[in-house]
This record gives sequence, C-alpha cells and structure tokens, in this order.
Amino acid sequence: MHDIVFLDRDSLIANIRKPSFEHRWRDYPATNANEVVERLRGATIAITNKVPLRADAIAQLPDLKMIAVAATGTDNVDLAACRERGIVVANIRNYSLVSVPEHCFALILAVRRNLRAYVADVEDGRWEQSTRFCLLDHPIGDLAGSRLGIVGYGALGRRVAQIARAFGMDVAVTSRSPVADTDVVQLPLDELLATSDVVSLHLPLTDQTRHMIGPRELAAMKKSAILVNTARGGLVDEAALARALTEGTIAGAGFDVLSKEPPVPDNPLLRLRLPNFVLTPHVAWASGGAMQTLADMLVDNLEAWVAGKPTNVV
Repeated sequence: MHDIVFLDRDSLIANIRKPSFEHRWRDYPATNANEVVERLRGATIAITNKVPLRADAIAQLPDLKMIAVAATGTDNVDLAACRERGIVVANIRNYSLVSVPEHCFALILAVRRNLRAYVADVEDGRWEQSTRFCLLDHPIGDLAGSRLGIVGYGALGRRVAQIARAFGMDVAVTSRSPVADTDVVQLPLDELLATSDVVSLHLPLTDQTRHMIGPRELAAMKKSAILVNTARGGLVDEAALARALTEGTIAGAGFDVLSKEPPVPDNPLLRLRLPNFVLTPHVAWASGGAMQTLADMLVDNLEAWVAGKPTNVV
C-alpha cells in the first residue's frame, strides 16, 4: 500500500486517473513551505508541481521513496538530498510540444508586429480620429527572411525551429551537444546573439545557466532584435533586461516566466509599461491538451516505478 500526496493539485487542470496499484491518495489545492513536512508525513510518494522540496524537509520524511514532479523542471527539488537518501525523482517530458512552441510564437508575433501598441491605439480611439483608413504609428516586422536564434536545442527547441522554418525564417542554434539537423546553423552563443533577429530560450535553469543573459549579452544583440523566454525566468538578469528595453538596447521582449513565481512586487519587469514588452503569467505550457497529457504521464511514472521499471528518472 502506497500513500500518495499531491501537494498542489490545483496547478493541474486535468482528470487524473487512479493508479493501478493499491494506494491511498490525498491531495491539497496548494501547499506552503511550512506545511510540506506535516502533509507528507507517512507518505511514500510525493507529487509536486512547484512546491519546493528542500533537504531540510526531505530529512524529516523517512517514509518518502519517490517524488513525482508534475512538470519538466526539477529546480524546486533538492536532487542531491534525494540521491543521498535513494529517493527516486521522476519528471514529465515532452508533454507540451504543441503548447509551448505555439505560445512562443504568439509572443514573437505580438512583439514583432507591435500588436500591444496597436491594440492600445484602437482602445484609445486613435483609429477613429485617423484621416486615413489605417494607423501606421509603430514599426511592423515580418518573420520571413529573418533569423531565429534558439538557445537550447532539445525537443522544444527543435519544434520551435520547425515552426520558424514554416514562417520562412533562417534558424541558428546554440547547444551543448552537436546538432545533427542539416537545416540549422550551430553557433557559439556570442555569435548567435549578434546575428539573430529573434532569440528564444529553451533550456533548464542550473547554476551554469542562471543569468546567462545579462548586460553583456543584451548589448551584443542587434538593436532591432527581440528576446523571448518561455523556459525559466532565472536565465535572464531581469534588471538588466528592464534597462535594455527602457534604453532601447534591444527592440523588445516577450516573457512567460520570471525568476520568482508568483512574482515579488518589486520585480523590475512587472513595473514596465512598454508597448515592446509582453509578459504572460507562466501559461505557455498550460493548454488543455498539454495538461491532460501531463496528467496521464504523471500516473504512468508512478505505475512504472511501482512495477520496478522507473521512467523519466532525473
């Protein structure tokens, strides 16, 4: 009999089927850090989307045998502490290969075509006052013929590249691993930043990637370029980005993630009221289809581990 506890059930809007093995199931809409130990006491399996499971909490949970992360990112789990205890950690992979790339291009198009500025013009009645049939007060850029630079070329990066080529874009990538695709150009990060019209981030947050885009990298980009982040907020120095957008170092940005979520009130990107910046609240992953796929894969991971054949182990 396994005791399963889902710490933040409301983070997943989907039907979760009952695991096929004998179990008890408890879930909570959300869990604060100071509630983790009490709620997981006696649990053999913990499910978390974004609730942190740090070393001090793990040390107080002797019955815990598995942590099932209801997401791809595992930066909220102390993996070293889990390895020391022999706790298996499994995540969900490639469930949002449609949702995230589509959202990525929604951000790209919104910034590249200045949609936020034009929508504001219409709402302010400026079109009605125009002497012409249209307003042309903000520059509009096409994607065709421009270069998309992709930083991180895993499954999501490859899918974004496919969509980019359909738009007629040239694709360059920066990747730690050799790229076999013949229709992309592999470049060092500095060269990719200097030559791309759109830069899109698709890699995990680690000690090595934190703030990988800072003042120097932003200054290396074209003044006409835009930066898109649907990966992790900590990849970018947010204060540096706010300055770059305000001072015109780059032309714009579209973000779906911040370094701390929910954001703290003094996050510099929250205060920006610029037509060339679009911020959405970490929803790129969250189409209905993607969330149901995630829920199905979550239970698959539980069942595989109980059967002695764990999958998606981090």
